[in-house]
Amino acid sequence: MNKIKLKFYSDPGHGWVAVKRKIVYDMDLAGKISPYSYQRGQTVYLEEDLDANLLINSLRDRGIEIILLEKSTNKYSPIRSYDRFAV
Repeated sequence: MNKIKLKFYSDPGHGWVAVKRKIVYDMDLAGKISPYSYQRGQTVYLEEDLDANLLINSLRDRGIEIILLEKSTNKYSPIRSYDRFAV
């Protein structure tokens, strides 16, 4: 079984799964991502409530095992200041 490691970032108010932009496009999810996800460089930060689940379900449907590595902070995450995701 194929595996993918993804980082899950969270602050006291929300969380995001970081994934390379290419994967978002390869999974045909770009047009489905909400305005609550962010981007910086070639990394997309998918918000935890909807967008991250779209990715996780798409990966699992393809038989890919997901390993989430958690990174938490008790402060305001800098992810909130990144650009909103745009196709």
